[in-house]
Amino acid sequence: MATVIFFEKPGCGNNTKQKLWLAASGHRVLVKDLLKEKWRKEELRPFFGELPVAQWFNSSAPRIKSGEVNPAALDSDTALAMMIAEPLLIRRPLIKVGDTCRAGFDEDAVRLWIGLNDANPDGDIETCPSHAQPCLIPEETSHA
Repeated sequence: MATVIFFEKPGCGNNTKQKLWLAASGHRVLVKDLLKEKWRKEELRPFFGELPVAQWFNSSAPRIKSGEVNPAALDSDTALAMMIAEPLLIRRPLIKVGDTCRAGFDEDAVRLWIGLNDANPDGDIETCPSHAQPCLIPEETSHA
């Protein structure tokens, strides 16, 4: 199975479910704190691939929910600069396996990409719930 570098917001309940599902599917999950990572544009940009700029953002981020930030009105350079300055704006998780990077946890896409077992956690595991759960997987570090 794959070694998955998984950038999360610590305490995010959905990120916890996603990590557990990946591990239960036989993957080695290396967890990193998305908010503490020292991002540069050339490192962050590959996670978004061909997604429209608006889909690069965490729609549950307070500045987006309040309307202060309108992702649909941003170009890629501005979006990356904003996310580097305020990582809470980044859609999560960010996942890297080998040289392939992705943003978000689209169950079907992850299943086709690296494989998932049929033990899907209950409910929506991509949209941020109102209550965060503590992280259940100990952090591992990687310098990839």
